[in-house]
Amino acid sequence: MFLKFLSALFLPGLLVVWFTRVTYNRVLALVLTVALIAASVYKGYTHTMWLIVVDAFSLTVGFWYGARIKQRMKHSS
Repeated sequence: MFLKFLSALFLPGLLVVWFTRVTYNRVLALVLTVALIAASVYKGYTHTMWLIVVDAFSLTVGFWYGARIKQRMKHSS
């Protein structure tokens, strides 16, 4: 159970950041990551409300950090 919480804390945020770098669009990155989380909830891997809350927190942090990365990429070129 600890591993699930640890994964929920880091992986969604990292996915948003990675998808932001790949697609150059942080909203699309957020939608893709939410779709992956929705699939995991549907399959039964995310079964407690606390895991969903931790996922949402990680998504929020990843979305914020993706905006910073996009802004840095915009200023550097």
